[in-house]
Amino acid sequence: MTRGITAPKGFQAAGFYSGVKRKRKDLSMMISQSPMSWAALFTTNVVKAAPVLWGESLLKAGKPLQALVINSGNANACTGEQGDLDLQKMVEQTAMVLSIPETSVLIASTGVIGVPLPIEKILSGIPQAANLLDSSQEADDAVAEGIVTTDTFIKQASITIEVQGVEVTLGGMAKGSGMIHPNMATMLAFVTTDAKVDTGLLQELLKEASDESYHMISVDGDTSTNDTVAVFANGESGVEITKESDGYLAFKAAFFQIHQSLAIAIVSDGEGAGKLIEVKLKGAATKEAAKRMARSIVSSSLVKTAFFGEDANWGRILCAMGYSGADFNPKEVGIQIQSEQGLIDLMKRGVPIVFDEDLAAKILSEDKLQVLVTIQDGKESATAWGCDLSYEYVKINGEYRT
Repeated sequence: MTRGITAPKGFQAAGFYSGVKRKRKDLSMMISQSPMSWAALFTTNVVKAAPVLWGESLLKAGKPLQALVINSGNANACTGEQGDLDLQKMVEQTAMVLSIPETSVLIASTGVIGVPLPIEKILSGIPQAANLLDSSQEADDAVAEGIVTTDTFIKQASITIEVQGVEVTLGGMAKGSGMIHPNMATMLAFVTTDAKVDTGLLQELLKEASDESYHMISVDGDTSTNDTVAVFANGESGVEITKESDGYLAFKAAFFQIHQSLAIAIVSDGEGAGKLIEVKLKGAATKEAAKRMARSIVSSSLVKTAFFGEDANWGRILCAMGYSGADFNPKEVGIQIQSEQGLIDLMKRGVPIVFDEDLAAKILSEDKLQVLVTIQDGKESATAWGCDLSYEYVKINGEYRT
């Protein structure tokens, strides 16, 4: 089994059913035995949920955290003054139960927008969740289950590296399967580590890692009101990570790897999706141009539906590149698609290739596909991830509130 956020030393977690959702766990809690330095990125949506505004205020204050509480089933977004009051009640209850300062409690919420939070159920659930806090596989699974909404599976990861002869571990969990688009999405992601890392370096690493992970995935083109990704470092391993330390590069690689792993898990669970699509683009003049084109391909509804229909419609791929805002020479584009069933050339140096439709259909029948795009403008490359768009996506979102 894959470990999650309690894999690093000094972290405990729990998942609990408080009654906000009909059946599944809907309240998650994580605590560190010592205060944590932390960093976070929040939604780019102008409409922000109450817990996002609280998180932004804590980040700006620069104080250490010690606990995280997440409820699912209700976003506490667009809920007016009552939403702010309910958020504060969650903070106060958590601080009291765990005997920690209110300013050390981060809150996250996910679920239906514009519905008052069933606050009494949550307040009743917080002490019960606290009684279940543990550092185990079962705790990892429970806390990860407590944050999901339309997800079909829990998403978690862990990595252990050796720094200065000492084990340093990173653990993480995430949720998300719809409203997923570059610049984050309806997603929550949380990563813990027992390394000691200052807030400034954590924020820098998180921004860089997100640019290569959460900002390179797309399911449906929507960005939510509650998106949050946060990282927490409690220093319990006794190893300090700085840019000058011997273990910095190994830690950075592991940090990037765990965020990318969580991002790919999110997009592979796209609502109603049957195929994970990885776009690898190389030969761009600039890194930004490469990212723009790769993101545009995975974000295109027409590309997504073509893959759902298992149609090798390369014209949609080229079209998506063309409106990406990146400058490139269409006469130098090469396009290939591959899966475990093989590889097929669709275009070479801007010239369409007459291909075997039966082989193409066989390749596209797989649930993991790679689109390989080559241009001749430079040496920069980028990778983005997306999924197909199915009838089931419309059904899931058409019935979301019911």
